[in-house]
Amino acid sequence: MTDNFQWGFLMARLAAGMSMFGHGLVRLPKLNGFSHWMVEQFQKSMLPDAIVIPFSYVLPVAEFTIGLLLLLGLFTRNALMAAGLVMVALLFGSSMIEEWSAIPSQLLHAAFFAVLLCYTDLYNQFSLDQKFRK
Repeated sequence: MTDNFQWGFLMARLAAGMSMFGHGLVRLPKLNGFSHWMVEQFQKSMLPDAIVIPFSYVLPVAEFTIGLLLLLGLFTRNALMAAGLVMVALLFGSSMIEEWSAIPSQLLHAAFFAVLLCYTDLYNQFSLDQKFRK
């Protein structure tokens, strides 16, 4: 029998997944342009291009993949942990370029992922994870 907590978890997981999926989806077709933009943003930071360039190419793929996994409810625990780590990396980057206006959104995402992670085992009923456990 399903309850409101399971439905609530589904809604929250889908919302968080769509945010990540959407971020990755719009950046993938213009990956080179996104990378150039990101490198430009970090020109005055202490981070070398040798770190920024690879990260700028990995980030959209990670966002897309994590988002897709969350939307499907597949490897949910690992996807949430990866999402949290992405947010930590983005928070670090925002701090390095003093982009303080981005930090509240990144913190909110990180908190969202952390709360979902705490309740995954209890309420992740509507997922491929559950389908494969049976």
